[in-house]
Amino acid sequence: MAEGHRPHLRREEAVKVVVAGGGLAGLAAATVLAEGGAEVTVVEKERFLGGRAGAWPDTLADGTPFQMERGFHAFFRQYHNLRALMRRVDPTLAHLTPQADYPIYAPGGRAESFRDLPTRTPQNIVELVRRTDTLGLRDLLRVRALRTSAMLGYGPHTYARWDHVSAAAYLSSLRFPEEAKELLFGVFAHSFFNPEEEFSAGELLMQFHFYFTGNPDGLLFDTLDRPFSAALFDPLRAYLEARGARFRLGAAVERVEREPLRVHLRGEGGPATLEADALVLALNVPGLRALAAASPDLGEPLRGQIGALEVTWPFAVWRLWLDRPVRPERPAFAGTAQTGLLENISVYEKVEDESRAWAKRTGGSVVELHGYAIPPHLGEEAIRADLLTGLHTHYPETRTARVLDERFLLERDCPAFPPGSHARRPTVRTALPEVVLAGDFVRLPFPSALMERAVSSGFLGANVLLRRDAEPVHRPPATGLLSALRL
Repeated sequence: MAEGHRPHLRREEAVKVVVAGGGLAGLAAATVLAEGGAEVTVVEKERFLGGRAGAWPDTLADGTPFQMERGFHAFFRQYHNLRALMRRVDPTLAHLTPQADYPIYAPGGRAESFRDLPTRTPQNIVELVRRTDTLGLRDLLRVRALRTSAMLGYGPHTYARWDHVSAAAYLSSLRFPEEAKELLFGVFAHSFFNPEEEFSAGELLMQFHFYFTGNPDGLLFDTLDRPFSAALFDPLRAYLEARGARFRLGAAVERVEREPLRVHLRGEGGPATLEADALVLALNVPGLRALAAASPDLGEPLRGQIGALEVTWPFAVWRLWLDRPVRPERPAFAGTAQTGLLENISVYEKVEDESRAWAKRTGGSVVELHGYAIPPHLGEEAIRADLLTGLHTHYPETRTARVLDERFLLERDCPAFPPGSHARRPTVRTALPEVVLAGDFVRLPFPSALMERAVSSGFLGANVLLRRDAEPVHRPPATGLLSALRL
């Protein structure tokens, strides 16, 4: 067992648990269950672990082997449950590298920076407003202060008050100048992959609380210094196998039966059936919906709740291997505003060792472009042209660069959080005592998001099945500074 992690007490009788899905949610659940004495089998349709944070082997045209990923991920410092999972295989979190800034660029040279921003509210807001040149005194006098203060007032009332409103309608109602709105709020809103017009304002306010106004750890983040497979998922698989866990990769869960519980799979070797005492459903939304539709034994209301889940618009990840470097002052990561489809730019040789070695050997640069909430009707050619224009706008030295290699991903499997969806969103605990849900789509009893939401749900699900709090689950502040006002 990794140094610094205390073992949990083991149950006298081992239960057999199938974990459907090998992403962060499923692996978090599998970890706590295996440590708690359960016989765990993880079933994952891909040949690699990690889900949307996964990495898989690939080879560049020049023969260089590398690990491709589903895109850059930021490890924010309030992701305490994710970090607890990572400490199983990296007790000191030595593979996390702090990033000193998180700039946001707009055309024309305008930029916002979160460097050295206070971590406490309201000091962080006051300092952010003081720094920005997108807001003048006359602009501030026009802002609807009471509505804006809802960002400081997250609490149990927030979803009842705001879930039926779209994020776009809420942000427009604040009366910020357009550029200030985009730089200060728009980039943040887009980070959850949903178009503002189809994103719940209640969810947006919860995220604003989790990342900024209710977050004592600050808005900066860390990055992994090597691909996720090497830093986390391969070591975590070995950690789990040492505790008796088994893995069925390249196998999809197709159907579930109950009484007794049977999980039917289909993989490269054909169909198979696993008998179990309990089941963790940690699939992505498309996979979960398909499984529920094929599994009448899951019953209602669970099948109805799962069937109501949706995916949001597609997102694009485009990694480019360029024949020349970007300017040395470029940050490892920068958000972008008012730049078409482009949401952010990552310079990978400033993040991961593989890209750093390639850039040093060739004199080039590895740049990754992200686009979120891409209109579904757009084709790949139009998306590429738009993203490349954005890169050239902010990093003009890339206009003359030659692309030596590239990988382009266009995926549509991120959960949607449309207005009015919160109340019907399923929770970790289901109506079936032997079945729990885990993923970044579930409704949690505390603020959380993205990778942290996935891991938190996995920990909670394992605790439910073990019938004890085997894993301490960190819960961030539940209410904001002005929550008593019920804004």
